[in-house]
Amino acid sequence: MKALLAMCLATFAPLAFAAPMTISLQGLVSAVIYLLVLAAVVWLLLFIVGKVGPPEPFAKVITAIIYVVAALILIAMLLDFAGSPVVNLR
Repeated sequence: MKALLAMCLATFAPLAFAAPMTISLQGLVSAVIYLLVLAAVVWLLLFIVGKVGPPEPFAKVITAIIYVVAALILIAMLLDFAGSPVVNLR
C-alpha cells in the first residue's frame, strides 16, 4: 500500500505543484461579494415566487429554473478561478 502511495505521489506531485499557487486578497474579496450578491438575488427571487407567484405546478418549475441558473452562475465563477484550460479547443 505504501509503495502504491509513493508511486502515485511521484507521478502526480510534479504536475500538481508545477505552478506556484497564489491567491490575491482582492480576488478573494470580490468572489465573496459576488457570492453574497448571488445569494441575495436568489433569495429575493424565491421570496417573490413564494409570495406573489403563479399557482403551484408553475411555481415549482420557476423555483427549479432559479436554482439551475444560480448553479450555472456559481460554476462559471468557480471555473474562472481555475484559469485558462490546458488545451485550447480552437
